[in-house]
Amino acid sequence: MVWDRSAEYRDPESLRALQLQRLQELVTRLYIRVPFYRRKFDEAGIRPSDINSLEDIGKIPFTTKQELRETYPYGLLAVDESEIVEVHTSSGTTGTPVVGAYTRRDIETWSHAMARTLAMAGAGPGDVIQNAYGYGLFTGGLGVHYGARMLGANVIPISAGNTKRQLMIMRDFGTTLLTCTPSYSLFLAETAAEEGIDFRSLPLKAGCFGAEPWSDNMRREIENKLSLTAHDIYGLTEIIGPGVAAECEVQDGLHINEDFFYPEIINPESGEVLPPGEKGELVFTTLTKEGTPILRYRTRDITYLYRETCSCGRTTVKMHRLLGRTDDMLIIRGVNIFPSQIEEVLIRIEETQPHYQIVVDRGSTHLDEVEIRVEVEESFFSDETKVLERIRSKISEEIRSSLGIGAIIRLVEPKSLERSIGKATRVIDKRQI
Repeated sequence: MVWDRSAEYRDPESLRALQLQRLQELVTRLYIRVPFYRRKFDEAGIRPSDINSLEDIGKIPFTTKQELRETYPYGLLAVDESEIVEVHTSSGTTGTPVVGAYTRRDIETWSHAMARTLAMAGAGPGDVIQNAYGYGLFTGGLGVHYGARMLGANVIPISAGNTKRQLMIMRDFGTTLLTCTPSYSLFLAETAAEEGIDFRSLPLKAGCFGAEPWSDNMRREIENKLSLTAHDIYGLTEIIGPGVAAECEVQDGLHINEDFFYPEIINPESGEVLPPGEKGELVFTTLTKEGTPILRYRTRDITYLYRETCSCGRTTVKMHRLLGRTDDMLIIRGVNIFPSQIEEVLIRIEETQPHYQIVVDRGSTHLDEVEIRVEVEESFFSDETKVLERIRSKISEEIRSSLGIGAIIRLVEPKSLERSIGKATRVIDKRQI
């Protein structure tokens, strides 16, 4: 299933010409209409006329999340307020929220981007898409909704939570595609097991999971427990919401909708643009957004880009699934660790559940200490100390061998760690408290 063959199979040279045209139009519009960007251009000593190639984008200053918060609510608006038909914001749990404002054309662009995303997972007319992302100011729910509607599929706008009802709806309405966070999909699987529901008896064939980093090991866990094909999808409120990139049936990297979003990878320390294949921080420019366009937004997500012929036929550049974030990287006694690396180790341990929490603190010696709380599979949980000690030692050795750090392993009972219907809270860093 391909939603827009002309865009997704576009000749690379034709695509670059389109990207340059849209970039030049964008910088001119922002210089004229948005004082925030005019000031940044003036301070950098550049003018829109200086952008004569795609490589010239490197002359443009970056935009950061802090700057977006400082422009709240409408400091980045590039159209008259009367042209805005919808507003979304980030959660704002760590400060002033980031605002995304949409014109009618922005909603249409978003719908097309999400139609491509859902089509990559095999969805089309006649499919039943159960949308368990949250509706409201969060972009996930409505982003999927718009894409499913444009695709001609039947969308069930159930939103997040009410897990037993989710399963009832899934069974009674014949859901064929599920959309939610990867951690919530595992909670669904856990609840289904309690209710005696076998996913193999349902018509569910695929899922689009995003909004939080997840590993290939977790993908295998999801696919095994829910009996579906799990596709990684990527997006963020600052750019448009979900629909920025997604996996096709090959499940080897996420195709970026680069006619809408221009990607770069930079060295997070120096800001230097890195070549394809080198890992760094992902940066996006919104080439077509009208309401609140953004130039060179630093996402803080760590990945790398690569352009190669995909067996699906799409020619768009791919990004590797997220490797972590610059702002969730843990530095433990000089060693850089991402939570996703710890997850990779834990999911290889058959005696554990894919539910864990990482607690970082400073002990009596004032040195960093890591405690990993992980649920044990019910079949392995035992009152016998030697059984639990064997599992604990196994995890400790794997963590030390794979990551080079020592960790306190705390085994906890099944279902004792808090479940989340949205993004899972994996790390508690008490050093910052």
